[in-house]
Amino acid sequence: MTGADVLLLALGAVAVGAGVLVVTTKHLVRAGLYLVVCLGALAGDFLVLSAELVAWVQVLIYVGAVVVLLLFAVMLTRAPIGASDDLDRPGWPAALIGGGAGLGLTVLLIDAYRWSTVTLPRAGTAERLGEQIFQSWVLPFEVLSVLLLSALVGAIVLSRPDIGRAAAQRDDTAANLVDSEPGGRR
Repeated sequence: MTGADVLLLALGAVAVGAGVLVVTTKHLVRAGLYLVVCLGALAGDFLVLSAELVAWVQVLIYVGAVVVLLLFAVMLTRAPIGASDDLDRPGWPAALIGGGAGLGLTVLLIDAYRWSTVTLPRAGTAERLGEQIFQSWVLPFEVLSVLLLSALVGAIVLSRPDIGRAAAQRDDTAANLVDSEPGGRR
């Protein structure tokens, strides 16, 4: 086992440990900070695997933007910042099902590959990644962009319930004006 293998396993253990803490803690802010540790460890794994572009995208987008956005959303809303009783549900059945499924999948994969070595393609560069995205994966890339756009529009509509009400009020106001005119058209 080389030093890179040890580092990869150590970072993986940190990521799994932080991920467990994300879903088991009762404090929302601490869960967000554990998520930073988990995603940072994953970025470290990408660096060990010579995927520098993916590692820095992971740090910039997920750690730098998404987690900071989540923390700001938690802190700027009226969500409880301390321990929350809402987060203290008995989750043992789900944990047992998820753990059993994960263990079964691990056993299945170990049995399928029998610890055989796999020859990997050369390390990914930004140029190779761009070629793959825009030559082989154009349609899924565009479908993903439409999906993200629709999620953004849906989030805006859900966060601004006054948008739908304003349009309905305009329609009601216009209908009332037509009805209130002498000799209205209805």
